[in-house]
Amino acid sequence: MAKPTLDNSHPIMRFILFVERAGLVLITLATIVAIGQELYVIYLQARVELHDILLLFIYLEILTMVALYFTSGKLPVRYPIYISIVAITRFIILGMKEMNALDIIYLAGAILLLTIASVVLRYGSSKLPYSKESTD
Repeated sequence: MAKPTLDNSHPIMRFILFVERAGLVLITLATIVAIGQELYVIYLQARVELHDILLLFIYLEILTMVALYFTSGKLPVRYPIYISIVAITRFIILGMKEMNALDIIYLAGAILLLTIASVVLRYGSSKLPYSKESTD
């Protein structure tokens, strides 16, 4: 028995697509505002520090992820993994003086696990790509 599907002309699907695109626009605008705010903070400090660059890099990755989703309709899991790696790195840099060694080791382990996951996903997508039939 065939599964019922909704095509893009169905009113429910059109509404879902509208909400999805509106959400992507809002995420894009919020990210642009956040970039502007961070650049303003850098301007007020009159210096750029590593944690500022990492935060700007996170924002850039978010914009890249939104652009990719807008153009292809797909979101590779790797992008949130990259963002997570940079966010944990930034967290370590900001709080390293207050953290004990064990916390830093745990966070470094999290980065290692995320990196391994990224490599496995990359390898899997090149060696075992999805076919049209397997996604149904």
